Amino acid sequence: MSKAPRFVLVAALGTAVLLTACDQKKGAESGTQTPAAAPVAAQAQPAPVELKDVIENDARYIIGISYPKQAAKYPGLAQALRSYADSARAELLKAIAAGDAAKQNGPYDLTLNFTLVAETPEVVAVAADGSSFTGGAHGTPLVARFVWLPQQNALLASDTLFADPRSWGAISDYTREQLHAALSQRVDADELPPEERADVMRSVGKMIDAGTEPVAATFAAFEPVLAPEGDKLMGLRFVFPPYQVGPYVDGVRTVEVPTAVLMPHLAPAYRGMFVAVNPATVVDAAPAQTVPPGQ
Repeated sequence: MSKAPRFVLVAALGTAVLLTACDQKKGAESGTQTPAAAPVAAQAQPAPVELKDVIENDARYIIGISYPKQAAKYPGLAQALRSYADSARAELLKAIAAGDAAKQNGPYDLTLNFTLVAETPEVVAVAADGSSFTGGAHGTPLVARFVWLPQQNALLASDTLFADPRSWGAISDYTREQLHAALSQRVDADELPPEERADVMRSVGKMIDAGTEPVAATFAAFEPVLAPEGDKLMGLRFVFPPYQVGPYVDGVRTVEVPTAVLMPHLAPAYRGMFVAVNPATVVDAAPAQTVPPGQ
């Protein structure tokens, strides 16, 4: 399977709950400014949604899905998680139905874990990480993030974060700088020959630049970074699945963007959620992190 289809599948599954910014991108390309999306208004409380762990298996497939119990307290969030999981399951079963059982060299597999990242009175965040294997060298990564605002009873999407969509330029510049710096450090640690080092820097560098295009859709997966004390946020951690800013073997890449970078651009409705934190007080903060595939 080529690299492009894998990334497309990851993005496609995420669109069920993470809104895109296609209109913003069109506006940027035409040289006109697209009006910033207004913060999502509070929604009526939906009916409770049961989040029950799933274990299914037969001769052709294995499915394992797990949910955090805390998410059930927020029906709208729970519904978003269920929708994402149901979509991933449907894709796997569709592949099974379309395939030839006689040619299948082992069971297909869907593994999807939802984990609670943060829970405060203002924000609840859940990470979805897993993979779907339907043949080939390895599974297709499944990576998504769900940020729920209990007081608004709504999901927070990337295209509502900033008052001006052009603000993604600053976020793009910051994340690119961090990812390029981390790449250089990794390559130096590998002590590659000069020619091979230059080739890696060039090829992966192009992926970083392409995968950090300054539009909201590029940064659809993000999670809050809690300050050491209190319930405020000291930044956002943007999450990039394999193939977006590096090859599959690089795994999931993340970059933490601090409040100091975000604050000038945040929509007024969200500024009160953040607090500036002295970097010296943050222990083990890394500019860019890697999660190996399958972790």
